[in-house]
Amino acid sequence: MITTPPPHTQGGSALELSPIRRGPTRERTSDLVFQELQGAIRDLRLAPGLELSESALTKQFAVSRTPVREALARLVDAGLVQVTPQVGTRVARIRPAEVREAQFIREHLELGAFEAACAHPTTNHAQLSALIEEQERAFHDLDEELFFASDEALHRTIFELAGYPGAWEVVQSKKLQLDRLRRLTLPEHSTTRELITEHTAIVDALKARDAAAGREVICGHVRRVLTQLPRLQHEHPHYFTDQ
Repeated sequence: MITTPPPHTQGGSALELSPIRRGPTRERTSDLVFQELQGAIRDLRLAPGLELSESALTKQFAVSRTPVREALARLVDAGLVQVTPQVGTRVARIRPAEVREAQFIREHLELGAFEAACAHPTTNHAQLSALIEEQERAFHDLDEELFFASDEALHRTIFELAGYPGAWEVVQSKKLQLDRLRRLTLPEHSTTRELITEHTAIVDALKARDAAAGREVICGHVRRVLTQLPRLQHEHPHYFTDQ
């Protein structure tokens, strides 16, 4: 079912986190901690402004302090965690200026990928069509997590069809702030319906190799977050900062 993000304490320990389990790939513990914290911040399981305690995270993840400290340092570099001397460590609040910059990067890379995919002579659209069907099921079943994953997969697939999967990784690294805004809007059923309509139009334009039509839809699609930003700031003022 679609649910709003769980309530978060504004000064307590980080909840909704599980002990770290190392898999057969032998990833570094600090990488696993980083991935878990990054995902929790992106999904709003850790809300903007939430206080993060190094000792509490150590207990939550059942690891030593060193990997937690290393992961937090990387999150600071990524702009997702803020450390204030003599105050403490918190999940960074969302900066509108960073949202606008991330949207600019995403829009231009996505337009380029779409045009490249249109020009590719052997594009197979079956996976895109299957993802639209999956999004329809997620909408019908009120499955927010499935819709979010399918949304990501559709955009990633366009980059792959264009022959530039690495460019999608660049977009991913820059759009974490956008994703936090998306999580605030996904519980809105009407917004999800509009997103599916726009995704369908993008796929139809790609099938027709209509670059002009695709550009028009994509521009409106990826700029949607900017039109929603003032409302979200008004509804969730404690999640945002201009500093």
